[in-house]
Amino acid sequence: MPAVPQTPAAIPPVLPSVSLDDVRAAARLLDGVITRTPVQESRALTTITGARVFLKCENLQRAGSFKVRGAYVRLSHLSPEERARGVVAASAGNHAQGVALAAGMLGIDAVVYMPVDAALPKVAATRGYGADVRLVGSSVDDALAAARVEAARSGRILIHPFDHADIVAGQGTVALEILEQVPDVATVVVPLGGGGLVAGIAAVLGEVAPHVRVIGVQAVEAAAYPESLAAGRPRTARLRPTMADGIAVGTPGDVPFAIVRSQGVEVRTVTEDQLSRALLSVLERSKLVVEPAGAAGVAGLLAAAPGELKGPVVAVLSGGNVDPLVLLRLVQHGLVAAGRYLQLRVRLVDKPGALAGLVETIAASGANIVHVDHTRTDVSLAVSEVSVNIRLETKGPEHCAAVVERLRNADFDVVTS
Repeated sequence: MPAVPQTPAAIPPVLPSVSLDDVRAAARLLDGVITRTPVQESRALTTITGARVFLKCENLQRAGSFKVRGAYVRLSHLSPEERARGVVAASAGNHAQGVALAAGMLGIDAVVYMPVDAALPKVAATRGYGADVRLVGSSVDDALAAARVEAARSGRILIHPFDHADIVAGQGTVALEILEQVPDVATVVVPLGGGGLVAGIAAVLGEVAPHVRVIGVQAVEAAAYPESLAAGRPRTARLRPTMADGIAVGTPGDVPFAIVRSQGVEVRTVTEDQLSRALLSVLERSKLVVEPAGAAGVAGLLAAAPGELKGPVVAVLSGGNVDPLVLLRLVQHGLVAAGRYLQLRVRLVDKPGALAGLVETIAASGANIVHVDHTRTDVSLAVSEVSVNIRLETKGPEHCAAVVERLRNADFDVVTS
């Protein structure tokens, strides 16, 4: 029986690959354009993980993240005719700033779509680099859909945030620097959204240092890669709210997905608590400001079992563009997650001295009161009761437990939150 020919629809598309030569060519284009970001050793993370840990500080990159690398390479390869048409992009903020900065340097007109709730500093910075910013939708996927419509309408060139070989090659230059700065690196842990950064790093290491383990870390609330890798093709995941907006991507890119899969990149997920604890750790111990997505690699390190990852380990801090107001909330969230901040609700009999007795017991426990809210009008209270919501600074999880135990032993009705 003769073989049945495949229909065109059944033939898988041939995706562009990214080679070491492509990344080296990208590095030459970027010479003098980007910052060669430093690598900083973290003694705190080394102690916790049992392996020597270094931080690759892309949060100190121009425009605040690694994104300018891929954006500049992609725009540099446009023809004169394409440059004259202008470009359009979509991003939660970092790719937006990278495209806007690169377009300004190359004299290209840029329109950038961002979600309506994008961080205000990211929106302001993107406009400051000269781009026309348009706010639409609630996610990067919504913004990307609007950018595609604009590209079809106006003829502008769509600069995808991760699904293009030039973008991946540009991001891969991070790996070239890591190999020079930490020549004996054994593990690289990288925040993972659409996949451009992880794919670029994996493509380089797969050729130059195949023994190096590459781990991509996603927020569990926006983790499209585990299901996609299991299915063998990009799948769209349902996005839930996450503080890591920079890696909240519903569908992996075809180009980076193919590289991530072929290179055997391991993908892990982290919770919101783990992200906030990682951000707090980097801020407090390494004196570096990062956004939640940028701390995902560190969150993956903190979630690993001690001794599990072979060192030296390099964790990429992919971005530092965080709204100060959001940072304030995240630090508080991180303090709670780390057991350094305790919130209690205590029900008291409404009589003179009751609140003083509560305060004295807390003081004796060694906790520091930072806020007290005294309420008599809650419908759940009896006429003779009051509710006290109280926030405390503590010394860690064991101290939190000791404070609660001391209060309960003193017959206080305590609810933790």
